[in-house]
Amino acid sequence: MSRKPISIVKSRLHQNCSEQIKPINDTHSLNDTMWCSWAPFDKDNYKELLGAVDNAFLVAYAIGMFISGVFGERLPLRYYLSAGMLLSGLFTSLFGLGYFWNIHVLWYFVVIQVCNGLVQTTGWPSVVTCVGNWFGKGKRGLIMGIWNSHTSVGNILGSLIAGIWVNGQWGLSFVVPGIITATMGVITFLFLIEHPEDVDCTPPQHHGEPAENQDNPEDPGNSPYSIRESSLETVAKCSKEPCEEPAAISFFGALRIPGVVEFSLCLLFAKLVSYTFLYWLPLYIFNVAHFSAKEAGDLSTLFDAGGIIGGIMAGLISDYTNGRATTCCVMLILAAPMMFLYNHIGQDGITSSIVMLIICGGLVNGPYALITTAVSADLGTHKSLKGNAKALSTVTAIIDGTGSIGAALGPLLAGLISPTGWNNVFYMLISADILACLLLCRLVYKEILAWKVSLSRGSGYKEI
Repeated sequence: MSRKPISIVKSRLHQNCSEQIKPINDTHSLNDTMWCSWAPFDKDNYKELLGAVDNAFLVAYAIGMFISGVFGERLPLRYYLSAGMLLSGLFTSLFGLGYFWNIHVLWYFVVIQVCNGLVQTTGWPSVVTCVGNWFGKGKRGLIMGIWNSHTSVGNILGSLIAGIWVNGQWGLSFVVPGIITATMGVITFLFLIEHPEDVDCTPPQHHGEPAENQDNPEDPGNSPYSIRESSLETVAKCSKEPCEEPAAISFFGALRIPGVVEFSLCLLFAKLVSYTFLYWLPLYIFNVAHFSAKEAGDLSTLFDAGGIIGGIMAGLISDYTNGRATTCCVMLILAAPMMFLYNHIGQDGITSSIVMLIICGGLVNGPYALITTAVSADLGTHKSLKGNAKALSTVTAIIDGTGSIGAALGPLLAGLISPTGWNNVFYMLISADILACLLLCRLVYKEILAWKVSLSRGSGYKEI
């Protein structure tokens, strides 16, 4: 919600002043065609400047993410996350206060975005770790797919809230989301429970039983009831006497977990596509379909509505098939032609625009949502860690941090390419989408082999 307003306000920072009524007491000259734009974005290079503001946030976010995961493993997540939300609310509000303080220097907006990007890195590793602590692998894709809809809900709320003031006092488009974010930081501090053990609940099974246990189903020691009793005994024992905490994994140790590198690089390109839509879709609709700034912002929320559907479907399908990589790959393959069609026929009518925005949102955000949630949690609790779940935050930070490099590149490239035509922006997005597919080929091949083994034995899927 705090990231979305900048994409809505862009069309207000630089607009067609010939369509506006100049105030009687205005001091601009009669020949000034940019009198209603907000300096320094009132020049012809405004797209590059807006791209620089986006990039300041995203580069800071990408760099900070690799550091944030390390802190997330070693600090109490409730304090860490709450502090990040409070600071994020502060810097979001400060960006909007630039309107009320009449600030017209680029460095102010860039510095605020850099600070906001750094403090927001406290968020994703912390929340994925908390949810991963509570839910095991069985239905993790569906549960996290539903839970991850909060990102799209936040985008929708950010668009709608920013749209209320975009044509007037646009500073409130940032101040109000900033206040809400800080308020939720206080609520998080008061009520967040990090671990099931903290309230005497049984910790989940993070991965399936070992193969040797599955070969002896008659062994009572391997029954779900025995596993549950063992977990309860461990919790009770730890509550009475101090238990040795497992060591937090190192950065390079997390990179050696099978699949981390492939999914990280895939997310780099998937997030490039998603964040380009996040930051530039309202301006694209404003320029191509000629809607007002508020209408373009409202219409762009359909992309996020599709993202909710796509995230849930990706989680559900990947749970059912036990093929996280294959699910991502298929959705990415389908997304490429849909983006091409949206650019060429998506603006022919309001109905086609609505339908194609929802479909594109689902196919683009589905893989992105799956990788940053269920896949990150799976890899952070991988069986190679031998029960040590302390890698969750670090793995999540590596995957999302690598993805954030793509998130920084996407809007920057869009700002540089868009002056040559929106068609070229979409060709860039389709190319990134195809590269994301190719990076998953090895993992898809392994999953297909696993399915063949499962079918030949008729005994269900086993990880290989």
